[in-house]
Amino acid sequence: MVSTTKKIKTDEFDSTTMPFVASCKIIEPLAPFRWLRQGWADMMRARKQSLSYGLVMTLISYFVTIVAYLMDSYMLLFALLSAFFFLGPVLAIGLYSISCQLQEGKSPRLGYCLREGRRHIGNGLVFAFVLLIIFLIWARAASMVHIFFPEESSPHFADLLVFLGIGTVIGAFFCAIIFTASVFSLPMIMDRKVDVITAVITSVNAVFRNKLAMLVWAGIIVLSVLLSIATAFIGMTILLPLIGHATWYGYKETIDADLWPRYEPLDQ
Repeated sequence: MVSTTKKIKTDEFDSTTMPFVASCKIIEPLAPFRWLRQGWADMMRARKQSLSYGLVMTLISYFVTIVAYLMDSYMLLFALLSAFFFLGPVLAIGLYSISCQLQEGKSPRLGYCLREGRRHIGNGLVFAFVLLIIFLIWARAASMVHIFFPEESSPHFADLLVFLGIGTVIGAFFCAIIFTASVFSLPMIMDRKVDVITAVITSVNAVFRNKLAMLVWAGIIVLSVLLSIATAFIGMTILLPLIGHATWYGYKETIDADLWPRYEPLDQ
């Protein structure tokens, strides 16, 4: 597919004339490891900005945990942390902005990232609302799984297998939906003048056309989340920025969005 390089002026842009989905490239299964190397390079070039971002997310995780502890509700902790991870792609827009600034030869600034996020707050909120609806449906489905919980007060592990197995399958199903819809949609929203529906369909199309590579990438993200939890969220300070930067490079390598005009750069 030949991409269009002609610059489209803001007042000439008509979203109704644009394609329904952006084309994607076929990538090799191990491409995500290249994205990680590129993301790590961005972290080293913007240590202060990236680690500050990761630290804020870590502090939010501690706040959620403390609130759940004070309310003596492990289910609340599980629900709040699940919602936090579900909304993670929306929170990573600032990291995409840092990588974008570095690619353009600019010195990344957190203030610029915040203004960039404010410019996309409309699409971001729409996307977050959709994710929230999916999360609420998942939470309802998870509560229904309790009918498979053994009636014994001290059940053996073997008695819990059905309950754990069904719960895992349901959780994996909803996580797959979130991953497929969000993996490339929000970087595209930040990069180009595109609506949420087109960005989500583009992301879904890219995932289905690159199943092996996306399976590897999903595994890396799951491992990062588990490591963050296992280290009492300390690992999140590094892993969250790394995944965010790497996602930007995955988007740039996979999605051909040249037909959509870019936003005018903000004043530094």
